[in-house]
Amino acid sequence: MESYIVGLGEILFDCLPDGKKLGGAPANFAYHASQFGLNGIAVSAIGKDSNGEEIKQILDKTPSLKYHLEEVSQPTGTVQVSLSGNGIPQYDICLGVAYDNIPWTKEIENIAKNARAVCFGSLAQRTDVTRNTVQKFLDTMPQEGTLKVFDINLRQNWYSKEVIEESLNRCNILKLNDEEISLVSEILNLDVVRMPSNNAPLSLHDVEKQCRNIMRVYNLQILILTCGTNGSYVFHNNGISFQPTPKVKVADTVGAGDSFTGSFVACLLTGKPIEDAHRTAVQVSAYVCTQNGAMPTIPCELTK
Repeated sequence: MESYIVGLGEILFDCLPDGKKLGGAPANFAYHASQFGLNGIAVSAIGKDSNGEEIKQILDKTPSLKYHLEEVSQPTGTVQVSLSGNGIPQYDICLGVAYDNIPWTKEIENIAKNARAVCFGSLAQRTDVTRNTVQKFLDTMPQEGTLKVFDINLRQNWYSKEVIEESLNRCNILKLNDEEISLVSEILNLDVVRMPSNNAPLSLHDVEKQCRNIMRVYNLQILILTCGTNGSYVFHNNGISFQPTPKVKVADTVGAGDSFTGSFVACLLTGKPIEDAHRTAVQVSAYVCTQNGAMPTIPCELTK
């Protein structure tokens, strides 16, 4: 039986100023993991509509990425994306779309039983149907030796304390950014270290204190903190890895964080040390920022 690297949750069209691009954080994750030769699969739902058919047609032309998409009565997800002058995306996300209604099926159960890793977020868990499927998936996966990555991706107001806590109790890797960490700590009633008002980076002592606290309370193996142009940290039981953010000409940053996560997990699964996995993840993410859309082809020299 094949083993899978799963992106579980939303699949959708990002409607960018220059046209539609296939997206959704979990699907992006699975795509980038598959670029490293792993068996990436996107698990989600689409509507019985032209956008759903178009998503399947695109994925059929992406041979490195497998997919399992349940067809439901709700419309296929779309997100209106506007970009700032620095290429930073702003999202307008609709409720009541297909990925809000991913059913728990025998096919999805079989994928869970054969998953080596899964990445999931908070957005698709805003409804009971998909939240139930995500939780059953995590509980069905093999409990030893698998990676369960909660890439929190707080969007608009589509999250709750309950979803965050249930997800943290089921994951062993958490990824979040410097804007999310204080908010998450506040939601969870943990000690909060706030960003300075002048936008200066937090001190390493403050960053580590907050991250270690979350790791301790929720028994996490790894916590990834991305800080935009101020670099990124990977906290783990044996230390800290830090990588500066490369300076590149940004086309847009859509999917850059997902490429980081997919590359990092792929490197861990292929036996690389955390520091090497972190370095590769930063390089891949920087490359994705130079491209339009979330799923560009990654140069071979970055996936070796």
